[in-house]
Amino acid sequence: MLEQLRSATYALEHTPPAAHKPVYNPTHWEDAGMKRYLSIAVVLCAVSAIIVAAQNKQPATGDDAVVRADRTGTLPKDIFPDSRNRLPLIKREGLDEHGRKAYDDAVAASNSGSGVPQGAAAIRLHGSGVDVRWASPLGRQLTELAILTAARECDQPYEWSLHEMEAVSVGLDPAVIDVVRHGKPLTGVGDKEAVVVQLDREVVSKHKLSSETYARALKLLGESDLVDIVLLMGQYAGTATRLTAFNQQLPPQMKQLLPLPFTPPDDIHPDSRSRLPLIKTQTPTPAVLYSRELAPTGTGPGQIRLHQGGRKSLEAHVGQRLIELAILVTAREHDQQYDWTMNEPTASKDGLEPTIIDVVRGRKPPTGLGEKEAAIIQFGHELFGKHMTGTPI
Repeated sequence: MLEQLRSATYALEHTPPAAHKPVYNPTHWEDAGMKRYLSIAVVLCAVSAIIVAAQNKQPATGDDAVVRADRTGTLPKDIFPDSRNRLPLIKREGLDEHGRKAYDDAVAASNSGSGVPQGAAAIRLHGSGVDVRWASPLGRQLTELAILTAARECDQPYEWSLHEMEAVSVGLDPAVIDVVRHGKPLTGVGDKEAVVVQLDREVVSKHKLSSETYARALKLLGESDLVDIVLLMGQYAGTATRLTAFNQQLPPQMKQLLPLPFTPPDDIHPDSRSRLPLIKTQTPTPAVLYSRELAPTGTGPGQIRLHQGGRKSLEAHVGQRLIELAILVTAREHDQQYDWTMNEPTASKDGLEPTIIDVVRGRKPPTGLGEKEAAIIQFGHELFGKHMTGTPI
């Protein structure tokens, strides 16, 4: 997980090309509260995308089945013994040169020392390798549906509102959009559309995927497209997490199209429409063929990325101990036993105290903990459990 976190954090923080270097006043970095808030949010957001995509690894019958398997050696019926998930283990010798490189990268990302890909890195090998949103054989209607449902399950209005317009433009039935918007039953919805929505509802909200839904999705979508759509859901659930952490709002002239069970806090900058001050760029981003920027100027994930300092900066400001705490908090809030079990020993090794681990494991109040530790635990609970966070800590 740590290696995956580093890769994910780098991807989230990737610096724009030299022609688009940000122009901003660096004094805002001197604000200790904002630096702490940003550091906490970066770690939790980076980990969440990995964990949501990896929910497909968890056995369908939930945590009790995992514990039973650990104790008795008996796995659920739809789990392969060699991979210990629902996907068969890929053999390196059967791959072409490109596949072998991807396999070796997955081994490195697993960081297990076994020489075999594990966890989310192993799952990604079963995907097609295409840019799923734009080039999936499933088509734009289904990929936008997957994104919309992830936004709905995360109660993320900015992501929903922009992608609803995109979904309509590529021909997704407005009646299907309405079913997702209001969490209605899937009666009368097409088979593929229904299974994509159900996948999102179970993986993102329930933190597990039933055997029945998995089997139906595998039959309707096929293995490669199923993996692709789950990874896409994880990607946009991670994007939703970042947008929520920094309370990204639409410009005032744009209509918010998603009904919410809460009112977002009113703590945003008027120019960026988020909790982060606007960073202006010297030149606009050039157009990309067959792609377009959905986010209104000065807002969205790209603007948030401009504030990030890179992996080394994160480790220098936060330290490995608190990064491990963020990983455990994220695993706990997603009920992800695999990631928790793999990372608890590392957290202990990096100096995270057993009492703090027990607070996270048991979802106990962080009373009496250090300020930073309590902030990370509370922030994760609000971000992943309530889909909103209070004014920056």
